[in-house]
Amino acid sequence: MTVHACGAHAADLPLVAMEITRRAPGPQDVQIEIAYCGVCHSDLHTVRSEWPGTLYPCVPGHEIVGHVSAVGGEVSGFKIGDTVGVGCLVDSCRQCASCQDGLEQYCEKGIIGTYNGPTADAPGHTLGGYSQRIVVDQRFVLQVRHPQAQLAAVAPLLCAGITTYSPLRHWKVGPGMKVGIVGIGGLGHMGIKIAHAMGAEVVAFTTSESKREAARALGADAVVNSRDAAQMRAHAGSFDFILNTVAAPHVLDAYTALLKRDATLCLVGAPASPHPSPNVMGLIFGRKAIAGSLIGGLPETQEMLDFCAKHGITADIELIAASDIDAAYERMLKGDVKYRFVIDCATLGG
Repeated sequence: MTVHACGAHAADLPLVAMEITRRAPGPQDVQIEIAYCGVCHSDLHTVRSEWPGTLYPCVPGHEIVGHVSAVGGEVSGFKIGDTVGVGCLVDSCRQCASCQDGLEQYCEKGIIGTYNGPTADAPGHTLGGYSQRIVVDQRFVLQVRHPQAQLAAVAPLLCAGITTYSPLRHWKVGPGMKVGIVGIGGLGHMGIKIAHAMGAEVVAFTTSESKREAARALGADAVVNSRDAAQMRAHAGSFDFILNTVAAPHVLDAYTALLKRDATLCLVGAPASPHPSPNVMGLIFGRKAIAGSLIGGLPETQEMLDFCAKHGITADIELIAASDIDAAYERMLKGDVKYRFVIDCATLGG
């Protein structure tokens, strides 16, 4: 089946309207008419070959929300008309220890990304959610229980939501804990909302004084300008957990100094070049840890969606037409969005 999409033919070319082919649903497949697709910084990195290995044509998009329009004969968990989501993964080996534990994002044989991953479908690599339709194995499809009116703002939960929920859940964030969220952007604003809903005391860190009131509105109990040494010192040794969402290299020592003994600084931002090497003595004297976390597996992503539906959590978004995607990329590079662009896939034509 041919459908309308938006993608790039080369790293130095703009995204354009194109037609792509989707497979007919197999026995285990779910066919989804895409209503909305969030715009992630990973999309830009891939489209412009800022990360190695981009295959063209490239149709990005892994924050997908839509409705089921067909199911294979062996599909049991979904029916036509269901509201569903697809995140960053559309397959994995399903056999390694990580997959068996429901941690498909750490598949030891390599995940199949929603775009730019190997597939038998034409053109030989996966094509993502900047399109009218997608066909995905039922194991990698998620139920969305938010009200229909919120679906555009639900889309970023499929990446930004789970990227922040997973480490907060893994390190057992909850009442009585003091938690820091570094960066107030697409990831950080979700981290603030989710940590607040988990019952933690939430402190937001930003380099932009103008974001102070916005962070409080998102649920932060306090806001620290990380460029102000006195404000940083006031919180020394007081955090149970800090989630760092910033995707640019910076000195991590400023944040490890804020951790309690045995506490963790977790990185989810992926900078194009490495952070400066941390001061090991700052870790040794306090048994502190610097860790990383990658999205979430399918069970945890479903848990996140249900948690967000229960607590009324969605992303703060700006809805755009597909034709505005290049302008949105440029604005995203400048931080000129609060806090996530989402494509209205009805604007793809046809």
